[in-house]
Amino acid sequence: MNVDGIPFRTIWLADDKWAVHVIDQRKLPHQFVTARLESLEDAVTAIKDMWVRGAPLIGATAAYGMALAMHVDPTDKNLVIAHDHLFSTRPTAVNLRWALEDMRELLGQLSPDLRANEAYRRAAKICDDDVKICSSIGENGLDLIEKIWHKKGQPEAINILTHCNAGWLATVDWGTALSPIYKAYNAGIPVHVWVDETRPRNQGSSLTAWELGQQGVKHTIIVDNVGGHLMQHGLVDLCITGTDRTTYSGDVCNKIGTYLKALAAHDNNVPFYVGLPSPTIDWTVYDGLSGIPIEERDGSEVSIVSGCATDGTVTDVRLTPEGSDVANYAFDVTPRRLITGLITERGVCDASENGLRNLFPEMA
Repeated sequence: MNVDGIPFRTIWLADDKWAVHVIDQRKLPHQFVTARLESLEDAVTAIKDMWVRGAPLIGATAAYGMALAMHVDPTDKNLVIAHDHLFSTRPTAVNLRWALEDMRELLGQLSPDLRANEAYRRAAKICDDDVKICSSIGENGLDLIEKIWHKKGQPEAINILTHCNAGWLATVDWGTALSPIYKAYNAGIPVHVWVDETRPRNQGSSLTAWELGQQGVKHTIIVDNVGGHLMQHGLVDLCITGTDRTTYSGDVCNKIGTYLKALAAHDNNVPFYVGLPSPTIDWTVYDGLSGIPIEERDGSEVSIVSGCATDGTVTDVRLTPEGSDVANYAFDVTPRRLITGLITERGVCDASENGLRNLFPEMA
Protein backbone atom coordinates (compact mmCIF):
# COMPACT_ATOMS: atom_id res chain seq x y z
CA MET A 1 0.00 0.00 0.00
CA ASN A 2 1.03 3.63 -0.35
CA VAL A 3 2.42 6.25 2.02
CA ASP A 4 2.43 9.65 0.34
CA GLY A 5 2.24 7.79 -2.95
CA ILE A 6 5.23 5.55 -2.21
CA PRO A 7 4.53 1.79 -1.91
CA PHE A 8 5.43 0.24 1.44
CA ARG A 9 5.12 -3.03 3.26
CA THR A 10 4.97 -2.99 7.04
CA ILE A 11 8.15 -5.07 7.39
CA TRP A 12 11.09 -5.49 5.03
CA LEU A 13 14.72 -6.53 4.91
CA ALA A 14 17.30 -3.75 5.09
CA ASP A 15 19.75 -3.11 2.28
CA ASP A 16 22.44 -4.96 4.22
CA LYS A 17 20.24 -8.11 3.93
CA TRP A 18 20.30 -9.00 7.62
CA ALA A 19 18.67 -6.21 9.64
CA VAL A 20 14.92 -5.67 9.43
CA HIS A 21 12.90 -2.48 9.06
CA VAL A 22 9.38 -1.97 10.44
CA ILE A 23 6.98 0.94 10.71
CA ASP A 24 6.83 2.17 14.30
CA GLN A 25 3.04 2.31 14.58
CA ARG A 26 3.13 4.04 17.96
CA LYS A 27 4.01 7.26 16.14
CA LEU A 28 1.05 7.23 13.76
CA PRO A 29 -0.92 9.15 12.63
CA HIS A 30 1.18 12.21 13.48
CA GLN A 31 4.58 10.89 12.43
CA PHE A 32 5.63 8.24 9.91
CA VAL A 33 8.73 6.66 11.45
CA THR A 34 10.54 3.44 10.61
CA ALA A 35 12.64 1.43 13.05
CA ARG A 36 15.60 -0.84 12.42
CA LEU A 37 15.66 -4.21 14.21
CA GLU A 38 19.12 -5.74 14.63
CA SER A 39 18.67 -8.39 17.31
CA LEU A 40 16.33 -10.84 18.96
CA GLU A 41 15.82 -8.29 21.74
CA ASP A 42 14.78 -5.65 19.20
CA ALA A 43 12.15 -7.99 17.73
CA VAL A 44 10.87 -8.88 21.20
CA THR A 45 10.54 -5.20 22.08
CA ALA A 46 8.84 -4.36 18.77
CA ILE A 47 6.14 -6.97 19.40
CA LYS A 48 5.72 -6.53 23.14
CA ASP A 49 5.64 -2.72 23.08
CA MET A 50 3.44 -2.68 19.97
CA TRP A 51 5.71 -1.01 17.50
CA VAL A 52 4.08 -3.67 15.33
CA ARG A 53 0.66 -5.21 16.01
CA GLY A 54 -2.00 -7.21 14.24
CA ALA A 55 -1.90 -11.01 14.26
CA PRO A 56 -0.33 -11.54 10.79
CA LEU A 57 2.33 -8.85 11.29
CA ILE A 58 3.17 -10.18 14.75
CA GLY A 59 3.79 -13.58 13.17
CA ALA A 60 5.95 -12.11 10.42
CA THR A 61 7.98 -10.07 12.91
CA ALA A 62 8.49 -13.13 15.11
CA ALA A 63 9.77 -15.07 12.10
CA TYR A 64 12.32 -12.35 11.35
CA GLY A 65 13.14 -12.25 15.06
CA MET A 66 14.18 -15.90 14.79
CA ALA A 67 16.29 -15.02 11.76
CA LEU A 68 18.01 -12.19 13.64
CA ALA A 69 18.77 -14.60 16.49
CA MET A 70 20.27 -17.15 14.11
CA HIS A 71 22.34 -14.42 12.45
CA VAL A 72 24.05 -13.79 15.79
CA ASP A 73 24.13 -17.31 17.25
CA PRO A 74 22.72 -20.33 15.36
CA THR A 75 23.28 -22.86 18.18
CA ASP A 76 20.59 -25.21 19.49
CA LYS A 77 20.54 -23.32 22.78
CA ASN A 78 19.89 -19.98 21.13
CA LEU A 79 17.21 -21.50 18.91
CA VAL A 80 15.27 -22.45 22.04
CA ILE A 81 15.94 -19.12 23.73
CA ALA A 82 14.77 -17.16 20.69
CA HIS A 83 11.58 -19.21 20.37
CA ASP A 84 10.70 -18.85 24.06
CA HIS A 85 11.45 -15.14 24.32
CA LEU A 86 9.36 -14.32 21.26
CA PHE A 87 6.54 -16.63 22.34
CA SER A 88 6.22 -14.76 25.64
CA THR A 89 5.55 -11.37 24.04
CA ARG A 90 1.80 -11.53 23.29
CA PRO A 91 -0.63 -14.23 24.48
CA THR A 92 -3.72 -13.86 22.26
CA ALA A 93 -2.71 -13.74 18.58
CA VAL A 94 -2.26 -17.32 17.37
CA ASN A 95 -0.10 -16.29 14.39
CA LEU A 96 2.76 -15.75 16.82
CA ARG A 97 2.68 -19.39 17.89
CA TRP A 98 2.15 -20.60 14.34
CA ALA A 99 5.14 -18.70 12.91
CA LEU A 100 7.45 -19.66 15.76
CA GLU A 101 6.56 -23.35 15.58
CA ASP A 102 7.09 -23.26 11.83
CA MET A 103 10.52 -21.67 12.21
CA ARG A 104 11.63 -23.91 15.09
CA GLU A 105 10.62 -27.09 13.28
CA LEU A 106 12.39 -26.05 10.10
CA LEU A 107 15.59 -24.79 11.73
CA GLY A 108 15.79 -27.65 14.20
CA GLN A 109 16.31 -30.07 11.30
CA LEU A 110 19.33 -28.15 10.00
CA SER A 111 22.92 -27.95 11.10
CA PRO A 112 23.78 -24.60 12.76
CA ASP A 113 25.84 -23.39 9.80
CA LEU A 114 22.74 -23.50 7.55
CA ARG A 115 20.24 -21.96 9.93
CA ALA A 116 20.73 -18.24 9.38
CA ASN A 117 20.27 -18.28 5.60
CA GLU A 118 17.31 -20.63 5.83
CA ALA A 119 15.71 -18.55 8.59
CA TYR A 120 15.79 -15.41 6.45
CA ARG A 121 14.47 -17.32 3.46
CA ARG A 122 11.58 -18.75 5.44
CA ALA A 123 10.73 -15.43 7.10
CA ALA A 124 10.57 -13.79 3.68
CA LYS A 125 8.26 -16.55 2.45
CA ILE A 126 5.96 -16.09 5.45
CA CYS A 127 5.73 -12.41 4.53
CA ASP A 128 5.10 -13.09 0.83
CA ASP A 129 2.49 -15.73 1.67
CA ASP A 130 0.71 -13.27 3.95
CA VAL A 131 0.48 -10.74 1.12
CA LYS A 132 -1.06 -13.38 -1.16
CA ILE A 133 -3.49 -14.52 1.53
CA CYS A 134 -4.64 -10.98 2.27
CA SER A 135 -5.02 -10.15 -1.42
CA SER A 136 -7.19 -13.25 -1.88
CA ILE A 137 -9.31 -12.29 1.15
CA GLY A 138 -9.82 -8.98 -0.61
CA GLU A 139 -10.98 -10.61 -3.83
CA ASN A 140 -13.43 -12.86 -2.01
CA GLY A 141 -14.73 -9.97 0.08
CA LEU A 142 -15.05 -7.82 -3.01
CA ASP A 143 -17.70 -10.20 -4.35
CA LEU A 144 -19.74 -9.72 -1.16
CA ILE A 145 -19.44 -5.94 -1.25
CA GLU A 146 -20.38 -5.81 -4.92
CA LYS A 147 -23.51 -7.91 -4.36
CA ILE A 148 -24.66 -5.79 -1.42
CA TRP A 149 -23.93 -2.61 -3.36
CA HIS A 150 -25.97 -3.75 -6.39
CA LYS A 151 -28.82 -4.80 -4.11
CA LYS A 152 -28.74 -1.39 -2.41
CA GLY A 153 -28.97 0.38 -5.73
CA GLN A 154 -26.36 2.36 -7.60
CA PRO A 155 -24.86 4.96 -7.53
CA GLU A 156 -25.35 5.27 -3.79
CA ALA A 157 -22.22 4.56 -1.75
CA ILE A 158 -21.97 1.41 0.34
CA ASN A 159 -21.38 2.07 4.03
CA ILE A 160 -19.08 -0.38 5.83
CA LEU A 161 -18.33 -0.30 9.55
CA THR A 162 -15.04 -1.66 10.86
CA HIS A 163 -13.51 -1.90 14.32
CA CYS A 164 -9.88 -1.40 15.37
CA ASN A 165 -7.29 -1.79 12.61
CA ALA A 166 -7.25 -4.81 10.33
CA GLY A 167 -5.72 -3.08 7.34
CA TRP A 168 -2.28 -3.31 5.81
CA LEU A 169 -0.72 -1.98 9.01
CA ALA A 170 -1.89 -5.15 10.79
CA THR A 171 -0.47 -7.43 8.12
CA VAL A 172 2.44 -7.33 5.68
CA ASP A 173 0.27 -5.73 2.98
CA TRP A 174 -3.40 -5.29 1.97
CA GLY A 175 -4.88 -6.24 5.35
CA THR A 176 -7.73 -8.57 6.26
CA ALA A 177 -10.92 -6.60 7.00
CA LEU A 178 -9.77 -3.66 4.88
CA SER A 179 -8.51 -5.69 1.94
CA PRO A 180 -12.04 -6.14 0.48
CA ILE A 181 -12.61 -2.42 0.96
CA TYR A 182 -9.44 -1.54 -0.95
CA LYS A 183 -10.35 -3.99 -3.69
CA ALA A 184 -13.84 -2.48 -3.95
CA TYR A 185 -12.43 1.05 -4.06
CA ASN A 186 -9.97 0.04 -6.78
CA ALA A 187 -12.85 -1.53 -8.73
CA GLY A 188 -14.68 1.79 -8.77
CA ILE A 189 -17.36 0.97 -6.18
CA PRO A 190 -18.18 4.05 -4.08
CA VAL A 191 -17.17 3.02 -0.59
CA HIS A 192 -17.61 4.89 2.68
CA VAL A 193 -16.14 3.46 5.89
CA TRP A 194 -17.35 4.13 9.42
CA VAL A 195 -14.16 3.93 11.48
CA ASP A 196 -14.61 3.06 15.15
CA GLU A 197 -12.26 5.10 17.31
CA THR A 198 -11.45 1.87 19.19
CA ARG A 199 -10.43 2.73 22.70
CA PRO A 200 -8.20 2.26 24.55
CA ARG A 201 -5.37 2.51 22.01
CA ASN A 202 -7.45 4.33 19.38
CA GLN A 203 -6.17 2.08 16.63
CA GLY A 204 -9.19 2.86 14.50
CA SER A 205 -8.85 6.63 14.59
CA SER A 206 -5.05 6.64 14.53
CA LEU A 207 -4.26 3.74 12.17
CA THR A 208 -7.32 2.75 10.12
CA ALA A 209 -8.29 6.33 9.35
CA TRP A 210 -4.69 7.18 8.47
CA GLU A 211 -4.23 4.33 6.02
CA LEU A 212 -7.68 4.81 4.43
CA GLY A 213 -6.75 8.44 3.90
CA GLN A 214 -3.44 7.46 2.34
CA GLN A 215 -5.32 5.30 -0.19
CA GLY A 216 -8.02 7.92 -0.84
CA VAL A 217 -10.93 5.94 0.62
CA LYS A 218 -13.76 8.07 2.02
CA HIS A 219 -14.24 7.50 5.75
CA THR A 220 -15.68 8.98 8.93
CA ILE A 221 -14.30 8.44 12.43
CA ILE A 222 -16.90 7.68 15.12
CA VAL A 223 -16.64 6.96 18.82
CA ASP A 224 -17.13 3.32 19.68
CA ASN A 225 -20.70 3.66 20.97
CA VAL A 226 -22.10 5.24 17.81
CA GLY A 227 -22.19 2.04 15.73
CA GLY A 228 -25.47 0.74 17.16
CA HIS A 229 -27.18 4.08 16.53
CA LEU A 230 -26.02 4.10 12.90
CA MET A 231 -27.31 0.56 12.39
CA GLN A 232 -30.70 1.44 13.88
CA HIS A 233 -31.06 4.20 11.31
CA GLY A 234 -29.99 2.13 8.28
CA LEU A 235 -26.66 3.85 7.84
CA VAL A 236 -24.52 0.68 7.89
CA ASP A 237 -24.78 -1.84 5.05
CA LEU A 238 -22.34 -4.35 6.50
CA CYS A 239 -19.63 -4.76 9.11
CA ILE A 240 -16.21 -6.26 8.47
CA THR A 241 -13.68 -6.79 11.25
CA GLY A 242 -10.43 -8.70 11.59
CA THR A 243 -9.50 -11.43 14.04
CA ASP A 244 -6.53 -12.25 16.23
CA ARG A 245 -7.59 -15.85 16.80
CA THR A 246 -10.52 -17.90 15.49
CA THR A 247 -11.49 -21.30 16.87
CA TYR A 248 -12.19 -24.15 14.51
CA SER A 249 -15.86 -23.86 15.55
CA GLY A 250 -15.99 -20.27 14.24
CA ASP A 251 -15.75 -18.20 17.44
CA VAL A 252 -13.74 -15.03 16.80
CA CYS A 253 -11.41 -13.25 19.21
CA ASN A 254 -10.70 -9.68 18.18
CA LYS A 255 -10.04 -6.23 19.64
CA ILE A 256 -12.17 -5.40 22.67
CA GLY A 257 -15.56 -4.05 21.57
CA THR A 258 -16.00 -6.35 18.57
CA TYR A 259 -18.56 -8.43 20.46
CA LEU A 260 -20.75 -5.37 21.10
CA LYS A 261 -20.65 -4.45 17.41
CA ALA A 262 -21.71 -7.98 16.49
CA LEU A 263 -24.62 -7.80 18.95
CA ALA A 264 -25.80 -4.50 17.46
CA ALA A 265 -25.47 -5.87 13.92
CA HIS A 266 -27.43 -9.00 14.82
CA ASP A 267 -30.22 -6.94 16.40
CA ASN A 268 -30.51 -4.73 13.30
CA ASN A 269 -30.09 -7.42 10.61
CA VAL A 270 -26.81 -5.96 9.43
CA PRO A 271 -24.41 -8.57 7.92
CA PHE A 272 -21.36 -9.07 10.12
CA TYR A 273 -18.29 -10.56 8.40
CA VAL A 274 -14.78 -11.34 9.61
CA GLY A 275 -11.66 -11.22 7.41
CA LEU A 276 -9.88 -14.44 8.34
CA PRO A 277 -6.41 -15.51 7.13
CA SER A 278 -6.00 -19.25 7.69
CA PRO A 279 -2.90 -18.94 9.94
CA THR A 280 -5.20 -17.17 12.42
CA ILE A 281 -7.37 -20.29 12.85
CA ASP A 282 -6.57 -22.20 16.03
CA TRP A 283 -7.30 -25.83 15.17
CA THR A 284 -6.67 -26.85 18.79
CA VAL A 285 -9.47 -24.78 20.38
CA TYR A 286 -13.23 -25.33 19.95
CA ASP A 287 -14.77 -22.89 22.43
CA GLY A 288 -13.47 -19.35 22.30
CA LEU A 289 -14.78 -18.18 25.65
CA SER A 290 -13.00 -20.89 27.61
CA GLY A 291 -10.08 -21.66 25.30
CA ILE A 292 -8.60 -18.31 24.22
CA PRO A 293 -6.44 -16.34 26.69
CA ILE A 294 -7.47 -12.69 26.85
CA GLU A 295 -4.53 -10.34 27.17
CA GLU A 296 -4.77 -7.76 29.97
CA ARG A 297 -2.51 -4.81 29.31
CA ASP A 298 -1.23 -1.95 31.42
CA GLY A 299 -3.89 0.47 32.63
CA SER A 300 -1.92 3.43 31.34
CA GLU A 301 -3.27 2.64 27.86
CA VAL A 302 -6.71 3.60 29.20
CA SER A 303 -5.76 6.47 31.50
CA ILE A 304 -3.27 8.21 29.19
CA VAL A 305 -3.69 9.26 25.55
CA SER A 306 -1.19 10.66 23.10
CA GLY A 307 -2.11 13.54 20.83
CA CYS A 308 -0.79 16.33 18.67
CA ALA A 309 -0.82 19.80 20.21
CA THR A 310 -1.62 22.96 18.25
CA ASP A 311 2.09 23.68 17.89
CA GLY A 312 2.69 20.27 16.29
CA THR A 313 4.32 18.59 19.26
CA VAL A 314 3.11 15.13 20.27
CA THR A 315 2.37 14.79 23.97
CA ASP A 316 0.75 12.42 26.48
CA VAL A 317 -2.25 13.53 28.53
CA ARG A 318 -3.87 11.85 31.54
CA LEU A 319 -7.66 11.38 31.32
CA THR A 320 -8.46 9.73 34.64
CA PRO A 321 -8.16 10.74 38.30
CA GLU A 322 -4.94 9.84 40.07
CA GLY A 323 -5.39 6.68 42.11
CA SER A 324 -8.38 5.24 40.23
CA ASP A 325 -8.06 1.56 39.36
CA VAL A 326 -8.06 0.82 35.64
CA ALA A 327 -8.85 -2.48 33.89
CA ASN A 328 -7.55 -2.97 30.35
CA TYR A 329 -8.83 -6.10 28.63
CA ALA A 330 -7.41 -6.05 25.11
CA PHE A 331 -9.72 -8.54 23.36
CA ASP A 332 -13.16 -10.12 23.52
CA VAL A 333 -14.75 -13.19 21.92
CA THR A 334 -17.62 -12.94 19.44
CA PRO A 335 -19.64 -16.19 19.38
CA ARG A 336 -20.12 -17.80 15.99
CA ARG A 337 -23.93 -17.36 16.18
CA LEU A 338 -23.48 -13.61 15.68
CA ILE A 339 -21.22 -13.89 12.61
CA THR A 340 -22.71 -13.89 9.11
CA GLY A 341 -19.62 -15.35 7.48
CA LEU A 342 -15.85 -15.72 7.48
CA ILE A 343 -13.95 -14.27 4.51
CA THR A 344 -10.87 -16.45 3.97
CA GLU A 345 -8.29 -16.71 1.21
CA ARG A 346 -10.15 -19.80 -0.07
CA GLY A 347 -13.62 -18.30 -0.07
CA VAL A 348 -16.43 -17.29 2.25
CA CYS A 349 -17.91 -19.79 4.69
CA ASP A 350 -20.25 -20.02 7.63
CA ALA A 351 -18.75 -19.40 11.04
CA SER A 352 -18.86 -23.07 11.96
CA GLU A 353 -16.70 -26.16 12.17
CA ASN A 354 -18.26 -27.55 8.99
CA GLY A 355 -17.75 -24.27 7.17
CA LEU A 356 -14.05 -24.07 8.02
CA ARG A 357 -13.32 -27.75 7.44
CA ASN A 358 -15.00 -27.62 4.04
CA LEU A 359 -12.55 -24.88 3.02
CA PHE A 360 -9.58 -26.47 4.76
CA PRO A 361 -10.15 -30.25 4.49
CA GLU A 362 -6.47 -30.99 5.10
CA MET A 363 -6.97 -29.88 8.72
CA ALA A 364 -9.47 -32.69 9.33
